[in-house]
Amino acid sequence: MSIEITNLKYTYMPGTPYEKSALEDINLEIDEGSFVGIIGHTGSGKSTLIQHMNGLLKPREGRIKVDDRDIWEKGYKRSEVRQKVGLVFQYPEHQLFEETVFKDVAFGPRNIGLNEKDITKRVKWAMNMVGLSYNDLKEASPFGLSGGQRRRIAIAGVLAMRPKYLVLDEPTAGLDPEGRREILGHIRDMNRKQGITIIIVTHNMDEIARLADRIIVMEKGRIAHSGTPEEVFSDGGLLKEMGLGLPSMSSLMVKLKKKGWEVKVNVFTVENASDQILRNLGCGGNA
Repeated sequence: MSIEITNLKYTYMPGTPYEKSALEDINLEIDEGSFVGIIGHTGSGKSTLIQHMNGLLKPREGRIKVDDRDIWEKGYKRSEVRQKVGLVFQYPEHQLFEETVFKDVAFGPRNIGLNEKDITKRVKWAMNMVGLSYNDLKEASPFGLSGGQRRRIAIAGVLAMRPKYLVLDEPTAGLDPEGRREILGHIRDMNRKQGITIIIVTHNMDEIARLADRIIVMEKGRIAHSGTPEEVFSDGGLLKEMGLGLPSMSSLMVKLKKKGWEVKVNVFTVENASDQILRNLGCGGNA
């Protein structure tokens, strides 16, 4: 099963003086169970693309299929796709509104008519998935918690719908380093331990290089590049032309290579970079 996008085109404000093409000829398949990163500078079409994945936007041309069903075919209920494809907007904690954590996370399951026993099971599961204690926080006001906790509550509210595909727009934006590590750790576990397909829009090259199986590079409403982190970040010149950078460890390796060091440039962690440097210094290392 997968999300399959074929010949997708989308235009903002068509037929007006402000008409603007946002997406052109997007062809993309995201396999179930994968971890996909979408990168690109502001205005490249990233957020517009992901809003098509669960039917929030309707394409001007093209087709979007989720698990072999065209989500815009006659008779298909968009409510079904929005349960399968959970979308977490940037700064989702701004959308919290209930008086307790339990009520906020339970909002979606309650709206689709689940009984209280099943709602409670989903809330417990979703809070556990994002590393929050159900017993400690269920009666707490979400507005009295830290920014990282509120972000996780908002994500739990989407997870409570039990989506197969979780789409996140800049999930670590505005968080401190500890908050980013916590959020990304739980997202990684959702993918690796629960098999939830993860699709992340991000500007953070270090994070996505370490986490993603595949990276999609957007430029002017088109897919400019797609591949593994190693494939995408091997072409630093192309990324630079698009206003994007390399992961910090890759950037360091590129600089060392220009100085004559025999190092690999597709290095994304401090540990691997250290191995490369130690090897060149004759001090061992594993690379």
